[in-house]
Amino acid sequence: MIPGDGIGPELMLHVKEVFRQACIPVDFEEVRVSSQLAEDDIQNAIMAIRRNRVALKGNIETNHNLPPSHKSRNNILRTSLDLYANVIHCQSLPRVLTRHRDIDILIVRENTEGEYSSLEHESVSGVVECLKIITKARSLRIADYAFRLAREAGRAKVTAVHKANIMKLGDGLFLQCCREVAGGYPEITFESMIVDNTTMQLVSRPQQFDVMVMPNLYGNIVNNVCAGLVGGPGLVPGANYGRDFAVFETATRNTGKSIAQKNVANPTATLLAACMMLDHLRLHSFATTIRQAVLASLDDEATHTPDIGGQGTTSGAVQSILRHVRTASGWSQCS
Repeated sequence: MIPGDGIGPELMLHVKEVFRQACIPVDFEEVRVSSQLAEDDIQNAIMAIRRNRVALKGNIETNHNLPPSHKSRNNILRTSLDLYANVIHCQSLPRVLTRHRDIDILIVRENTEGEYSSLEHESVSGVVECLKIITKARSLRIADYAFRLAREAGRAKVTAVHKANIMKLGDGLFLQCCREVAGGYPEITFESMIVDNTTMQLVSRPQQFDVMVMPNLYGNIVNNVCAGLVGGPGLVPGANYGRDFAVFETATRNTGKSIAQKNVANPTATLLAACMMLDHLRLHSFATTIRQAVLASLDDEATHTPDIGGQGTTSGAVQSILRHVRTASGWSQCS
């Protein structure tokens, strides 16, 4: 467990309490990583993940005012462990009022290259070159991941998001790789869409999308747009998968610094990320119990936190979730 910055530490305390009361057979090794701690803290976290193979984390603040030599610790963690596939499940939730309903989208984001390759330099004063790296091997890998996920989840369509009309070599290669992989999945419809049109289509008619796959920066933007469509950053979980390791977190990677320690943060996204982690660990019945309790608690609008239009508190929402956990499992004190 990596609590991170902002609201992360308080939400992780609630995760521990839910896990304890639901008798979930998971013990956490906690590793502190923060923008305020020494530089070697991220290496300690990476070593811990290599030991445990699975992690639940809060977001770690990246201060853009620091010098270029200071790299995002979130990015260091993902690239060091080759967590190449970021996956979020963006779906409409009960009793959360939004402009659109019936949204159910799986978004697959390439997580290790693209604009986040950390390769930039100032050629001469006032001229900066920032390199976007697109490789055939990693584009084929993420495309195959998206189509395998679509097949396993019983999805009918995959949409590749790109800007190949302008970046003909870089995004052109990504799109070519997606088309190549699509040929091996004839039962799944494949389409491509330019990224700027994608954002317009998302806010106009998001129900048209099923599974989406895209390079790194577009994925970051689309993840946030989709989270906004279903109610905000406090509702959507995310996962980062590699061949050997998996790290689970909220989808939008928002520290929530402005509401830290005010007892108003929405616990939904963090708890649903914990459910994704339990499914990854094949503890499916526990994941189902908590997921159903989280969704059922949203029926009680008195527990809605301010981000979704309510006046409830974090602790009040968690207590409601725990009541549903006890009811669902015929709860008795864990031995």
